[in-house]
Amino acid sequence: MGLIVSDVDRFEAARPRLEAIGYRLLGSASEAEDAVQETFLRWQAADVARIEVPEAWLTKVLTNYCLNQLTSARARRETYVGRWLPEPLLAGDPMLGPADTAEQRESVSYAVLVLLERLSPNERAVYVLREAFDYPHREIAEILDITEASSQQILHRAKKHVAAGKTRTEIDEATARRIVEEFLAAATSGRTEPLVRLLTQDAVSVGDGGGKVPARAKAFEGALAVATFLRGLFKPSEAKRAYVGGAPDIYATTANGGPAVVAVVDGRVVGITCLEVTAEGITAVRSQVNPDKLVRATERWAAEGRGGSPLYTL
Repeated sequence: MGLIVSDVDRFEAARPRLEAIGYRLLGSASEAEDAVQETFLRWQAADVARIEVPEAWLTKVLTNYCLNQLTSARARRETYVGRWLPEPLLAGDPMLGPADTAEQRESVSYAVLVLLERLSPNERAVYVLREAFDYPHREIAEILDITEASSQQILHRAKKHVAAGKTRTEIDEATARRIVEEFLAAATSGRTEPLVRLLTQDAVSVGDGGGKVPARAKAFEGALAVATFLRGLFKPSEAKRAYVGGAPDIYATTANGGPAVVAVVDGRVVGITCLEVTAEGITAVRSQVNPDKLVRATERWAAEGRGGSPLYTL
């Protein structure tokens, strides 16, 4: 049956929430957009007049589509070249969704998105719907076709898995910028000692190039190893400039609510490095350089007129 204008309007009103749920479930903005489009096609084909609670129906369709994608994604990632990391989103991106509570902010942090990869599809769905969107277990049970008790048990397991990872320190935007500035000053100093002082002893560094940009698949582990790698990474060279098409301008910003370094060449985002910070220091440095996962960041960078004077040019 065809949709009338009010039906389309109702879907469009739900789109931001659906995209935010899809992004948290899939860790990919482009895949979240595809999931929302598929949900719209199913909405278009449904007898909308007989759907009692459209918002709940849409959430159920989207979530179950994402669960199928997560199941197939595990097989795809077995053949993924190098380390798979989520797609980072720059500050202000509406796909980041609600950020009113600590749980909502935590659920979309880059560190937690990485940890969510350890969960089963059902664990991830329950965690996202409950922690980020405050769905009651009764509604989650209806969405996933499980019992309310099962939803509660799944959430308990999921929270334990997530809590097993390092707990980040929640920081405001001004503090995030200061951390990035200190990090960049140390990384571009040409010495390892300033970096070692900023890192925790068990710090790790990993990158995702998707087989399209060089990125080490095996993580660097330990403050000295990470510092040595970063010193080389932030050392200017003609070879690096030739590879990315120019001299990267380096900016301090936030991505997924945490401190981040953005590298930009002629308006094109060529890398986003997310820093995971605890009370002891920087405990993880995760770099996304796969160009397929930087398309949205480039669009947002241009649309919001970001730029200005970079902190450094490599």
